[in-house]
Amino acid sequence: MISVEPFTRDRIGAVLEFEAELRRQEPNTFFMDAGEDYRTLLERSFDDGRFANAVSLLAYKGERVVGRIDAVILAARSDASCACAYLDWICVLKEERHRQVAQLLLKELRQELKKRGVETLIAIMAHNPDSLRFYQAVENASIHDEAVWMDL
Repeated sequence: MISVEPFTRDRIGAVLEFEAELRRQEPNTFFMDAGEDYRTLLERSFDDGRFANAVSLLAYKGERVVGRIDAVILAARSDASCACAYLDWICVLKEERHRQVAQLLLKELRQELKKRGVETLIAIMAHNPDSLRFYQAVENASIHDEAVWMDL
């Protein structure tokens, strides 16, 4: 059985184990190095006000993290609202894919964002077949434009 829990400071170790397993399973896919510098950054993020609008959830199977979803609520003065959020990352261990884990994470994220007054969740789609199938199957969603990436 899968449970979804918020990513809190006391779960950093479990998240690092999850990400190490992702790198082991998919060595040719980009995943940030989960070394001590990354652990320090994660720990600091829980005290950093810039992360106040970050929403991160973990999928657990027993005591093990098998999936993660991260989003940020966007604050915009153009309409003086925080009605939009950006889906930054969703990933599930290979052996748990096609078992509704990603769908459960997305459902829980959408519920949490709705509680916080968000009306729209935006995601930039990856172009691998699994990602495309996943996003095309999302309920109450439509695919619009490609994203534009600008280096600053």
